[in-house]
Amino acid sequence: MKNCGMALMFPFVALTCLSCGGLAAAPSIAMHGAAKYGPHEAHFRYVNPQAPKGGRQVLGRVGGYDSLQHFIVRGARADGRRLSHQSLLARAYDEPFTLYTLIAEDVATPPDRASVTFRLRPGARFHDGSEITIEDVIFSLEILRAEGRPNHRFYYGQVAAIERPGPRSVTFRFKDNRNRELPLIMGLMPILSRASFQEREFGRVSLTPVMGSGPYIVDKVNPGRSIQYRRIKNHWAENLLAQKGQYNFDIVRYDYYRDDSAALEAFKAGKVDLRPESDPKLWAQAYDFPARRKGAVRLLEFSHGRPAGMYAFALNSRREVFREAKVRAAMAYALDFKWLNRNLYHGAYRRTRSYFENSELAATGLPSKAELGLLTPYRGSLPEEIFTQAYVPPTADGSGRLRGNLRTARKLLAEADWHIKNLQLVHDNGGERFHFEIMLLRRSNEKLALHLARNLAKLGIDVAVRRVDTAQYQQRINTYDFDVIINLWDPSLSPGNEQAFYWGSDAAKRDGSRNYAGIQVPAIDSLVGTISDAPDRASLVAAVRAMDRVLQWGHYVIPLFHLKSDRVALWDRFGRPAVTPLYGYRQETWWEDPVKAGIIEQNRK
Repeated sequence: MKNCGMALMFPFVALTCLSCGGLAAAPSIAMHGAAKYGPHEAHFRYVNPQAPKGGRQVLGRVGGYDSLQHFIVRGARADGRRLSHQSLLARAYDEPFTLYTLIAEDVATPPDRASVTFRLRPGARFHDGSEITIEDVIFSLEILRAEGRPNHRFYYGQVAAIERPGPRSVTFRFKDNRNRELPLIMGLMPILSRASFQEREFGRVSLTPVMGSGPYIVDKVNPGRSIQYRRIKNHWAENLLAQKGQYNFDIVRYDYYRDDSAALEAFKAGKVDLRPESDPKLWAQAYDFPARRKGAVRLLEFSHGRPAGMYAFALNSRREVFREAKVRAAMAYALDFKWLNRNLYHGAYRRTRSYFENSELAATGLPSKAELGLLTPYRGSLPEEIFTQAYVPPTADGSGRLRGNLRTARKLLAEADWHIKNLQLVHDNGGERFHFEIMLLRRSNEKLALHLARNLAKLGIDVAVRRVDTAQYQQRINTYDFDVIINLWDPSLSPGNEQAFYWGSDAAKRDGSRNYAGIQVPAIDSLVGTISDAPDRASLVAAVRAMDRVLQWGHYVIPLFHLKSDRVALWDRFGRPAVTPLYGYRQETWWEDPVKAGIIEQNRK
C-alpha cells in the first residue's frame, strides 16, 4: 500500500486513502442502513429547488446576548450561528441520521468505522474569500477539543491521530472503534478559519463575529437587542444537494425582547414575522386581533415524527436535598397534570413519561430480552422496578387537592428521614429545613412553578420561585448553580454520542454540559457506549429503551407534557414547501412570496 502522506502530531498509522484509490468515497454517510439520496440527486425532497431568493425574515427571541463567539462556554451567545458557520457534512432532516457532503466533497470510512477520511471541496471558501484548507480543519479540531464547549472537547478528544493522505484530504483515526457514530460526529464539526484567530484569543467573549463559511454573514450588531445576517449572493454552496432551495431570505434578523409578553406584542404589531407557540393558553386566546381576523396572520400546525423529548422540572442531584432517589420521587407527587392541563393549557397537552416520547425509542411495558441482556449485569446497582414494572408518572384526579398523592410523598420523605416539625419539613439528622429554589428564564413558566411550590408547601417544603435574566441564567446553568430548573431535552431519532453529554458521569462533572440533573450512574455510561456502538437499528432501539428505563426510575426529573405537533403563528408573507420532513418544519426552506408580502405591507400602512 502506498503511503500518501505523513501523520500530524501523532504517530503515523497507515490507512488506505482516497487519492490512492483505496476506500470508496461517497457523497453521504448514514448511521444505519443506506442513504435516502443518491449521488445524482439535486436537492432534498422537502425543499422547493425553485424557491426565489430575496426579502427578509424577522424572528423574535427572549433575553439578550453579549457574545458572537459561539464555540465557548462563556457569554450569552447570539442566535443564528448556523446561518454563518458550516461543517464538513450537512444533515438531511427527512432521515434519522444521514449526512451529505458540504465543505467536504466526499467522505470514506472503513467497515469498522475506526477512522474517517474527508476530501475538501475545491472552491469552498470563508467569508473573506480565502479557501478552506486542511490546515483550517485540523486547527478547528485542535482548538475545539482544547478550548471549546464541553461537548466539543468530549467528541473531538476521541481522535487519536490526524493524517494527511492527500493535498486536500484529512483522516481522523479514533482511539478505538467502539463508537460507530464518530465519523458522523466529525462530519458535523464546525470549520473555523485558522488565520482569523492568529491575533484573536479563542476563549474570549467578543462582539466581533467569528469568521465563517455559511450562506450568511453578520451584517448589523446591536448588542443585546438585535443581530442581522445578510445572505451572500451566489454563495459557493447554494446549488449543492445539502443547500439547494434553502437559505432564501436576503436578510434574517433576530430581535430580542425582555420577556415573552413583549415578544408576543411585537409579533402582533408586525415587528416579528413568525412565532413558534408552545403555550396552549396563548394559542387559544392571544391571537384574536384584527390582523388575524383579516387573514393576514395565520396559525399553522405541522406534524412531525421526531421524539417529543423530556420537558420537565430538572432536579439537581448535586444538591444535598435531592441526593436520594426517594426524595426526588416524592417531588413528582406534588404535580396534578390533569388540573394543569384543564385550567392552564386548554387540554392541549399529553403527559410525558419517556425521555424519548412519541417514538419507537420510548421504553414501554416490561423490558425485552435484548434490553434485559444490557441491564442485568447492573441489576444489583439499579432500582428493582426497572426489571418488574413499566414507569408511569404519578397521576391525580384533576381536583387539585392531591390528598392521596401527598400521603405517598410524605411516606417516601419519611423513609429518607424527613419529618414535619413546627409545620416545616426537617431532616432527622441535624434538623436541616427542606427548602429549594426553582430558577426560571421565562415568565410563562411561573404559574407552572407556583403550582408545584404550593403543593409542596403542604408537605412543609419551602420553595422559592425566581426568574432571572438571560445572562445570569446561562451562567448558572453552565456551572450548575441551581436547585431546580425547567428544561427540555430534545433528542433525535438517532441518539448517539450526545447522550453522554446529557446523562454521562463525566459530563456531570464538567461545566457547560446538559447533564443538569448531575446523573452519575455506571449503567447509563455503559448504555451510552452501547448506543453509540450499535451496529444496526434494532440494537440501537434496545439500548435506548434500556437507558430510558434507568433514567425514568432514577427520578431525576418531574415529567411534564408535550404537544403532538409544532404550532406556528406567522404573518402570511411566506411560501413554503409542500412536504414537511420527519423532524418537522424547517424555516431555512421557506421564502418570501412577493405577492403575499406586498399585500401584508399594504395592509400595514
